[in-house]
Amino acid sequence: MAEAAKTIEEPMCRVNGVAVVPHLSGALFVPEFSALLVADLHFEKGSAYAAGGQLLPPYDTRKTISRLSEAVTDCGAQTVIALGDSFHDLGADNRIHDADAESLAALVSSASEWIWIEGNHDPEPPARFGGRTMPDMTLGGLMLRHEPSEGDAPGEICGHLHPAAKVAGRGRRLRCFATDGRRMILPAFGAYAGGLSVRDAAITSVFGRCPDAWVMGRDAVYPIPARRVVG
Repeated sequence: MAEAAKTIEEPMCRVNGVAVVPHLSGALFVPEFSALLVADLHFEKGSAYAAGGQLLPPYDTRKTISRLSEAVTDCGAQTVIALGDSFHDLGADNRIHDADAESLAALVSSASEWIWIEGNHDPEPPARFGGRTMPDMTLGGLMLRHEPSEGDAPGEICGHLHPAAKVAGRGRRLRCFATDGRRMILPAFGAYAGGLSVRDAAITSVFGRCPDAWVMGRDAVYPIPARRVVG
């Protein structure tokens, strides 16, 4: 079982009045519920690409599980909620290496509760790893789902769009948490998952403007106002 929740160093923000902590790993910790939220793990994306002839090192699942385990331990999370697209496709369960499957099952069983939210890539997450599957769920004042809903949705936390941001005067585009204080889109957690600019219409249409970005730097998460984010 995970350790009791503890104080972590990342800065805290609020979504619909609920205190949340954007973790450097790309996970979001909700201290009130000792819950760690992650989106778009995309287990076995590398093997899916390899099957299509695009060869990538086949260690993305192993790396993602390792990073997720470290985040759970670092935050002392009791509950883990994966917000969909945890598995890259419906065949991922047949391609995952036995050692990685064992590591994932052990990680799931170590949590007091583990919930898989259904995604568009994995509408039926494999049952053999344990945990519960749900289409969406509420967590206090938060609504957790995979894809952002249309219209105003205060408290919504989702994934799907893989937000990333480039800061004016800085280097490359980095994964980020996108938020306007009322709702939030989490960065893709998976090792091979990419990033979409928060100034892309797919993301600005969710918020009605370019959202603020909590950018994952090398050693910390940095809150960046929308005005400093470039296209």
